[in-house]
Amino acid sequence: MLNISVRRMMRPEKALQLPPETTVLDAAKKMAAKNIGAVMIVEHDNLRGIFTERDVMCRVLAKELDPATTRLNDVMTPDPRTVSPEKTYG
Repeated sequence: MLNISVRRMMRPEKALQLPPETTVLDAAKKMAAKNIGAVMIVEHDNLRGIFTERDVMCRVLAKELDPATTRLNDVMTPDPRTVSPEKTYG
């Protein structure tokens, strides 16, 4: 069984933080450039939400919203549950 901290498993170079007013289209382009499936929505150094590939499909495309004008704040998952970076996995 693994006994490694979240901090050691994270890859900071892959992490992406965006402000809530970012459009879905801009976020998707940045996600594609980094080859990642989720971004943290941060405002004033506080985590406000998370936006994932699934959110693009279910909350944007399936509802026929325009990615060029829809803001992350309107389609993100607000207040995600988090764990300490020192929490161990396994």
